[in-house]
Amino acid sequence: MSYTPSDYTDCPGFLRDYLFYLLTIKGRSKLTVEGYYVDLRTYLRFLHIQKKLVPADAVLEEIDITDSTVDLVGSATLSDVYEFLNYVFSAKANNANTRARKVSAIRGLYKYLTNNVHLLDSNPVENLELPAVKKSLPTYLTLEQCYELLGAFDTSDPYYKRDYCMVILFLNCGMRLSEMSGLNVNSYRENTLRVLGKGNKERMLYLNDACMSALNDYLEERKQYKKIVDQDAMFLNNRGQRLGQRRIQQIITELLQKAGLSHMGFSTHKLRHTAATMMYQYGDVNVKVLQEILGHEHLNTTEIYTHVANTQKENAMASNPLANYHRKKNKE
Repeated sequence: MSYTPSDYTDCPGFLRDYLFYLLTIKGRSKLTVEGYYVDLRTYLRFLHIQKKLVPADAVLEEIDITDSTVDLVGSATLSDVYEFLNYVFSAKANNANTRARKVSAIRGLYKYLTNNVHLLDSNPVENLELPAVKKSLPTYLTLEQCYELLGAFDTSDPYYKRDYCMVILFLNCGMRLSEMSGLNVNSYRENTLRVLGKGNKERMLYLNDACMSALNDYLEERKQYKKIVDQDAMFLNNRGQRLGQRRIQQIITELLQKAGLSHMGFSTHKLRHTAATMMYQYGDVNVKVLQEILGHEHLNTTEIYTHVANTQKENAMASNPLANYHRKKNKE
């Protein structure tokens, strides 16, 4: 999907400028900016209803916001935002995570209008808090399930070495799907892999023997491909073009089915969780180091893997055959 200025022609100028600012200056991903675009468009439409700028029976999705002004945005109060959040909760069934994203989008817009372009003298939502989001422990494969997955390959498949290499990298490096698809041949140097993560932030991963062996085998086979359209791309499809994210996800899904693991809700992102959990559980890795390996912006995102390890320790203690032993009491 491409994102050009025409994509935001249904937005007022200040909102289009903000979205382009996120893309070009802040380096936010296109997917993130698309989410902000949808959220803020909905918010402006709601403000039109809240401020009685349209008939009370107007259909929210049909409200034209191109004439929205900074004065309209500046007139909003915390109460208006709370009303909006209540609306998307009750009428649109938005969960806490979705509402939190809307709050982030709204706070970001007001901060931009106040601090960056100075179109607002004060920020009316400065004290807007993020909704409480229940943090769930990440789902991941056990070591035994990893072995089952790696043993599910059909070695006669012409793309066996390519697919095996990707799985090895997912399980050992904890890469994101977009990072895997974006790898180039020159990303691999000696024992390192240069990865372009969220926000166009580059990080260097140090590879173990399994990763280097899989990469070397695949790259040697890649030289034999009859047709290569994208010379730079590390992983290629059957047309010689860069392997896209959707196709990579399909490959992993098919492999999980072969391994008998498809019913457990695993995905490429769950392989990333698996790598992180394995590193923390077996590698005695400092959580700060793990943060850098995974490319997390905030440490608290990484710290969830320490909770996984603690849960495992608790379960291990509970599984001891003597866990339910109770000393016999003397008869009185």
